[in-house]
Amino acid sequence: MGDRITYIGLDVHKEGIAVAVAEDGIGGEVREYGRIANTAAALDRLVRKLGRDGVKLRFCYEAGPCGYGIQRHLAAHGHGCVVVAPSLIPRRPGDRVKTDRRDAASLARLHRAGELTPVWVPDPAQEAMRDLVRARLDAVHALRRARQQLSGFLLRHGCHYGRPAWTKLHRRWLAGLKLEQAIHHLVLEDYVQAVEAAEARRDRLTAQIAAMLPEWTLVPVVAALQAMRGMALVNAATLIAELGDLSRFANPRQLMAYLGLVPSEHSSGASVRRGGLSKAGNGAARRLLIEAAWCYRFPARVSRALLLRQEQQPKPLREIAWKAQVRLCARYRKLARTGKPANVVTAAIARELAGFVWAIARGVPPAAG
Repeated sequence: MGDRITYIGLDVHKEGIAVAVAEDGIGGEVREYGRIANTAAALDRLVRKLGRDGVKLRFCYEAGPCGYGIQRHLAAHGHGCVVVAPSLIPRRPGDRVKTDRRDAASLARLHRAGELTPVWVPDPAQEAMRDLVRARLDAVHALRRARQQLSGFLLRHGCHYGRPAWTKLHRRWLAGLKLEQAIHHLVLEDYVQAVEAAEARRDRLTAQIAAMLPEWTLVPVVAALQAMRGMALVNAATLIAELGDLSRFANPRQLMAYLGLVPSEHSSGASVRRGGLSKAGNGAARRLLIEAAWCYRFPARVSRALLLRQEQQPKPLREIAWKAQVRLCARYRKLARTGKPANVVTAAIARELAGFVWAIARGVPPAAG
């Protein structure tokens, strides 16, 4: 009796959870349990009711906006719970009916069959750092949007600066503009204040990232990645906050596939067709690597800023970073000479850059928590 396992599928929403139960065995019954509140107390009652007579419980639910609180609560009470990648759930092409109850039953059935792909669940400290770097990314997007709105306003009224913008000289030029309508000066000042507020928010969050890094267990990995070209403090912290401990990837190909930096493919029989990037997995980390890959279009060299970042790193890590520079800079020029579009070349460099990131991260143990 103690070896029995019950698989529970949870379709999680903000206010409630639809629950379905699949009994152990290929022909085991799959039944709808009902709907419970999305609270810890309701989960505890569900566990007590289903876990009678020593039955082992195995929970699963889709990754979504409700986060990992349910998984952590169940795991803390000794019950297995996986968070499932929604895009990798097998679905019948002809199924046109979708309800919460059906989704829960399908999760329970597939979990019993072992057909679900779990996602990596960060610990609370890792998730907190990830929220911080994502808040800075939101601030960068807000700053870009505020600058575009100001530039659009100036363009509509025929005001052209003609030199690099968003400098002190540019701010003085904005203050000296003469517009026909008095209301336009109010609009201009509001746009300028929006840009300045967005810049202050970005800078504040950047400083907070630097201040919180020493307390993070993965700070040695962040410091090691800064030995690479295109990986300054914010970039390295953001990459590791998004990906976590890279030791869970057995080889660099797994990391490349996780980042969606491998070609998509649609092959059948003798026909083999490969398309663009699969763009699976973590989009923020993928974009960051592609941005870093642009640095390798220039000749390999160790700049003063890069030298300062490398001074505290051991020689083996510096050698990997230099090997990456030599290889990727040469490969960028070689691919560019073949006439390939710049974005295709950069994506190829980003894919190889992910391999060097994996090699460096694997050689640095995390700090003691």
